[in-house]
Amino acid sequence: MPHNAYFPTVRFLMVKVATICLSIGCKKEQTPTGSLAPSIQSVAYLDSRSTPLISAKYGDWVMIKGTNLATTFKVDFNSVLSPDSLFYADDTSITVRIPPVLPDPINNPITVTTKYGTATYNFKILQPAPLIMSFDPMAGPAGTPVTIRGNYFRGVSEVRFDNTVTPIISSTSTQIAVNVPAGVISAYIFVSTPVGTARSPLAYGFRYAIYEDALTATWSNTSYSATAVVNNTANLKRGTNSIRVNYTAGFGALRLSKANPALSTTGYTALKFSVFVPAASVGRKVKVMLNGQTATGVTLTFADAGWNDYQIPLTSLGGYATLTSVTIQEFSSLLQELYFDDIALF
Repeated sequence: MPHNAYFPTVRFLMVKVATICLSIGCKKEQTPTGSLAPSIQSVAYLDSRSTPLISAKYGDWVMIKGTNLATTFKVDFNSVLSPDSLFYADDTSITVRIPPVLPDPINNPITVTTKYGTATYNFKILQPAPLIMSFDPMAGPAGTPVTIRGNYFRGVSEVRFDNTVTPIISSTSTQIAVNVPAGVISAYIFVSTPVGTARSPLAYGFRYAIYEDALTATWSNTSYSATAVVNNTANLKRGTNSIRVNYTAGFGALRLSKANPALSTTGYTALKFSVFVPAASVGRKVKVMLNGQTATGVTLTFADAGWNDYQIPLTSLGGYATLTSVTIQEFSSLLQELYFDDIALF
């Protein structure tokens, strides 16, 4: 064979290798095109990369677009670093997940650090709208201190009870302290931040008390297959007394009855009450009924031990025009001991 007979084969292999190299995409460790400082030009969502964003939200995945980004080793969101596992860089972009919690409710600049310098981009990253999970106490007169618990309260600008604004005594991202404003008996609580406004899932206070430390006049204890102590002084939700109920048989009931005349439900929208659930009763059930009507009752399954607060729309309990009794029946065919407080209408 002539000395140069294999040259075409060598040239073919070199061309093939070059073609394969050109077809391989860039990765995080790709060599940058130069040793220039980085720049940031825009931020976009991954599913709309050509549309620059005005703002994003905590926890979003975004693409930071710019130049000289391939050697990025740190992405900083207003002093909060993104973990290495949550960003990927090439020379013109960084794919990154915004951390779930940031210092500011709106203004959270992005700083990118590469081998050759840093770049900062002033950008709005918004915390989620506020979320009210609970408040305590559930009722009380004007001036009562109330603690509101939830999340995303940074930058809270206003707390109001329906339309009445109350001063904010103190606040963190998960808790706000206020006092009930003058003139408020019952109301929903609203919390506003620069991102939005939230309404409490339950209302504060009540408009008509059936039991508040004692049974209201014209109401009486007519419980059956249960021992109900209406002046119990231990294990209280609020005030000086609660009702301790020992269900002495399965399907026994705490029943509170209204003497004639029946109570008109005009102007009321819900039945409210608090119940203390011992650990042994978690997973057990009770059925709440008005006027002794089982067919229109609502069954509750206790998910948590301790004091639980309930607000059930009257429409879900039959929507009756008048009220003659409230019954909370044991509904697991088991013996239980429960404590009730602040049984009322809102």
